[in-house]
Amino acid sequence: MELVTGQVSSAEGVLIDWAVARPVDLPRLPVDLLSREQAAAELARVQARKAMTAAYEAELVMALADHSPDTLDPPPDHPGARRGSWAPDAELPGVSEFFTAELAVVLNCGRGTASHLAVRASVWQERLPATLAAMADGVLDEPRAKVLADVCAHTSPATARQVEARVLPVATALSTGRLRSRATALLLELDADAVDARKEDAKRQADVRTWPSHLEGMAAFAAELPADEAAEAFDLVDQLARMAKADGDDRPIGAIRTEVCSLLLRRPADSGLPAATAQVTVTAALDALEGRTATPGAVDGLPITAGHVRDLLRRIGALGLTAPEGGSLGFALTDGDGRLLATAGLDQLRRTARRGCPEHPAEECGCAVLSRPRATGAYTPTTAQQTFLHTRDRGCRFPHCGQRAGWADADHVIPHACGGPTDCANLCCLCRSHHRLKTLARGWRFVMDADGTLHVTTPSGVTRTTRPPGLRPPATDPPEADETPPTTAPMDDEPPPF
Repeated sequence: MELVTGQVSSAEGVLIDWAVARPVDLPRLPVDLLSREQAAAELARVQARKAMTAAYEAELVMALADHSPDTLDPPPDHPGARRGSWAPDAELPGVSEFFTAELAVVLNCGRGTASHLAVRASVWQERLPATLAAMADGVLDEPRAKVLADVCAHTSPATARQVEARVLPVATALSTGRLRSRATALLLELDADAVDARKEDAKRQADVRTWPSHLEGMAAFAAELPADEAAEAFDLVDQLARMAKADGDDRPIGAIRTEVCSLLLRRPADSGLPAATAQVTVTAALDALEGRTATPGAVDGLPITAGHVRDLLRRIGALGLTAPEGGSLGFALTDGDGRLLATAGLDQLRRTARRGCPEHPAEECGCAVLSRPRATGAYTPTTAQQTFLHTRDRGCRFPHCGQRAGWADADHVIPHACGGPTDCANLCCLCRSHHRLKTLARGWRFVMDADGTLHVTTPSGVTRTTRPPGLRPPATDPPEADETPPTTAPMDDEPPPF
């Protein structure tokens, strides 16, 4: 009987592998042939399918989480274990602290998006089973199900089901805003502490963020604040903007508010507050600075036009390429494919130009006089290596991580304890969170090419590739899985900073 059971299991596994490998097939009707009524009916069917897919996705997320128990995480007394504000989130008890990073790679999204998805899937499964069932049946849409999950995330399963029983029957008749208000009021009646917990969790996750805007050369800047503080801040900005408007500023009020907010934060005039200097890295191609091409540059990773780059440089000395007061001026030398060859400061370039190659006369020499920093036998990278890495990577190289290089560690892709050299071909920038994952989490694989291209493979076998900014995709394929060197140090090794 055991042999038969094994054969059936093997056959089922082959069948599942076949089903998973099949291309995605979305049933479609001939849109051009649909009447108005038929198009409306098909849109309703699409919404039902989206809800059913969301429920299926939630079940898959929790199935993947079941394969990621926290029993393999480092114990609290282990070097590098998360403590204090770095402690693992309590929303997914029993699940590895590295699970959301794996989910993010699988879904090809940011860790925050993956974390929200995992928490909601857990709430639906553990606290709101009727909501999950309604989605699976296509009766309740995903946006309204998200509202119920967000409201009930911090209460007990019993209380959550009381809220669910009273609001689910009327959920589709309410807007998402009214549904949230009604569910929150009911939760406040049943479990006021859960409402307070939601507020504290929101404060804990608050942050200041910036991201590229859809407007050319612009970026969005936002801060998550308690509602009263946000209202007070906006009112202050609005009052100052209206005063400027009354004094004759003819720009749109929104443009004036934006400038007022920027001035208040950057404090260009004497405010009586301690002085602070912002560190901003400006990157631009020399041919763009000369006006010969429109090759875009970047300001801290945000795309801007060549004209914007020229304007920025004009404000700090412009095309004379002089360093601003308190700043520095550096150069990155790349080949035609954008591969970083060397980094140098203005003084180093001048010295190199004067010295040239010590072996040959200047008119006969074709030798390289600048190159990647030399490897070192020490664990800690040299200052030149750090400069090269920050210039090449500009931020954490883990897929979809936006942490800047200044907050990242120089990680040995092949661990130093396993013989990995301290060489730029074996070093990359990883933020502390993803550095910990690579060092402590099991089943992950990190492989880097000599040009800095990084291949990250999850325990579930999904590989994502990140390339240094500006590097063109290579013609060759990523290395095969069986050719990759070991990249995870033994658990008893404790390479710094862990």
